[in-house]
Amino acid sequence: MKISLRGDIREFENGMTPYDVAKSFGGGFFKNVCAARINGENSDLRTVLQDGDELELLTFEEEYGKWTYRHTASHILAQAVKRLYPDAKLAIGPAVDDGFYYDIDSPVMFSPDDLVKIEAEMKKIIKENLPIERFTLSAEEAVRFFEEKDEPYKIELINDLPVGSVISFYKQGEFVDLCAGAHLISTCLIKAFKLTSATGAYWRGDSSRKMLCRIYGTAFPKQSELDEHLARIEEAKKRDHNKLGRELELFTTSELIGQGLPILLPKGARIIQLLQRFVEDEEQKRGWQLTKTPLMAKSDLYKISGHWDHYRDGMFVMGDVEDESKECFALRPMTCPFQYQAYLSKPRSYRDLPIRYNETSTLFRNEDSGEMHGLIRVRQFTISEGHLMCTPEQLEDEFKGCLELCVFMLKTLGLYEDVSYRFSQWDPENKEKYIGTKEQWDEAQSMMGRILDSLEIPYKVGIGEAAFYGPKLDIQIKNVHGKEDTLITIQIDQMLAEKFGMEYTDRDGVKKNPYIIHRTSIGCYERTLALLIEKYAGAFPLWLAPEQVRILPIADRHHDYAYEVKAELEKMGMRVEVDTRNEKIGYKIREARLQRLPYMLTVGDSEIAERTLSVRGRGENGDLGSMSIDTFKALCLEEINSKIIK
Repeated sequence: MKISLRGDIREFENGMTPYDVAKSFGGGFFKNVCAARINGENSDLRTVLQDGDELELLTFEEEYGKWTYRHTASHILAQAVKRLYPDAKLAIGPAVDDGFYYDIDSPVMFSPDDLVKIEAEMKKIIKENLPIERFTLSAEEAVRFFEEKDEPYKIELINDLPVGSVISFYKQGEFVDLCAGAHLISTCLIKAFKLTSATGAYWRGDSSRKMLCRIYGTAFPKQSELDEHLARIEEAKKRDHNKLGRELELFTTSELIGQGLPILLPKGARIIQLLQRFVEDEEQKRGWQLTKTPLMAKSDLYKISGHWDHYRDGMFVMGDVEDESKECFALRPMTCPFQYQAYLSKPRSYRDLPIRYNETSTLFRNEDSGEMHGLIRVRQFTISEGHLMCTPEQLEDEFKGCLELCVFMLKTLGLYEDVSYRFSQWDPENKEKYIGTKEQWDEAQSMMGRILDSLEIPYKVGIGEAAFYGPKLDIQIKNVHGKEDTLITIQIDQMLAEKFGMEYTDRDGVKKNPYIIHRTSIGCYERTLALLIEKYAGAFPLWLAPEQVRILPIADRHHDYAYEVKAELEKMGMRVEVDTRNEKIGYKIREARLQRLPYMLTVGDSEIAERTLSVRGRGENGDLGSMSIDTFKALCLEEINSKIIK
């Protein structure tokens, strides 16, 4: 048979697999091959090739090769657990972005010492060089197989598959697991791994189901790569906003208030205030008009928009939804239907368009308790939200303007290099999740695709990630632990205007529905603050720092001069504190450094005599020497106005 290897046509014996092809090249290349791609589809190394197939051999460097490598490590983890804890029941064990995990229903909660034992057993399994074999059974046979092994979670997974499915399994030694694959050829090919943590996870992410134990780990082909990764994890722990934000007194939480409802302390609140002022001022320059709308509305509003049918489980509802004799309200999960009422406040002409409404919106979403994380995913949050009504002819330029605003914000904050783009589309196989017709979705997605391509946006497609009313461009970002979230969205909507009766009179005198662009410019302020804490490890750029300068008098007799300098700096709007504690100057400097303050000013006898300041920036080599008050003011003013990142 003839097989195409990246365009190179070669002949092989019939019945060969990708693994056989890899071995035929000689040398040790085959040991580095993790998976295959056949005719553009990811595949297992054991798949029998057919004449004319296009084949790619995937190593750890490719995404699917990496996924296969780590998926194999998750099976070795499960095998080790079953050897050490035979009564444990296995759930699922996928590979994830930075490693793998396995969910286990165990009679014991796994401690750090238990992870050490499991690692030791995994090393034995790897050393045993167990061949990994694939086989299939019918659904009925598969259920009987796991009934004999008393594995209820596997049985539930099988019963959820379509009727008549053929079920695949992978076997290594005495261990057999339900699995679609792919996997390496042998356990010995896992070279370096580490179990990183054990935590709780609800079965299938459902808080009404049993809490299982989730063991996380990661794996690499080289020990040096693993060591580098673990070093990055340790650095991530230091930068974790949940830890650092509390240490720097930016935010806190209270059990009496509830999960996902953080309290911004004065320093954190000041950063949010600075961001909001910056965003609102910048939006005003670009023609956005500020609105202020209610935090709640009757269910009638959400029924028109479709949120009541498509999003009610994510809303906080007040009142009995079944009692139609009484009004039922809900806290708003988004602002769009509220701002539409502003548009509807008077008749509109094509001459009025585009209309750009923005709002600093407090929103409420009933997130599952297992999804909450610090400031990144919360139940109450504030967002830089906006809705733009325009004609079809204006749509492309207005979309570009929204994207330009987002890019400007990201670059100013220093986050631009950290983001990626996702073109979120509907899932035509799950039509009940959306409103509108296939034709409307095809038109909207085609339109957005043309705009994104014309802007040369390097996006990935996310099927099923669209809003229920339209496609969107999601600007994605990862936190220090590698978890990806959406930071900013820009959405095209051609459906809700008609639902709400939003019209404008066009040049020909005909009433038409405007196109709507939903957008944020900086996203959720709480999430943005979390990302900034992690990005800068708490050492914020000068313009954003809640405390910009701390003045450190050496002795009590220097206090008056310190406060004189403070007053001078505050006249130009700077945020300044004086440390008058009866402590040695070295201690005061160390304390200020721990607070990641941009500038520390030491004042003593010589500074008073010469009307100067001893200036120190943060960092080990931050001594900037002596300078006049005016020179320091000019330095700060330039840094603040340019929003430079140091």
